[in-house]
Amino acid sequence: MAVRETGNHLDPRWDAAGLITAVATDASSGEVLMVAHMNADALAATLATGEAHYWSRSRQELWHKGATSGSTQRVVELRIDCDQDAIWMTVEPAGPACHTGERSCFYRKVTAAGLVRD
Repeated sequence: MAVRETGNHLDPRWDAAGLITAVATDASSGEVLMVAHMNADALAATLATGEAHYWSRSRQELWHKGATSGSTQRVVELRIDCDQDAIWMTVEPAGPACHTGERSCFYRKVTAAGLVRD
């Protein structure tokens, strides 16, 4: 096994675009709130401030979650998977996670008949 997989050194495996997938779950309920991406700057800002920062692929800019909406995510714990290519954060959300106003971005179930709202 590689040192990246067993060692104590943070060494994210960025994709070709310099990004890593980041999953945010509610620290109280365990509910998956959102999946986004981070670059090195977003990860550094998250670690420095204790609030979630992401890289917006559509706007091509650093995005402090809740900077304009007030729906921030205070990071309770941040974990990285075994090969360091995905981040999992447990957060305390201050409002909805989804840009649609829904608490979670995963507010629809996929069924044979189509999408069903919870």
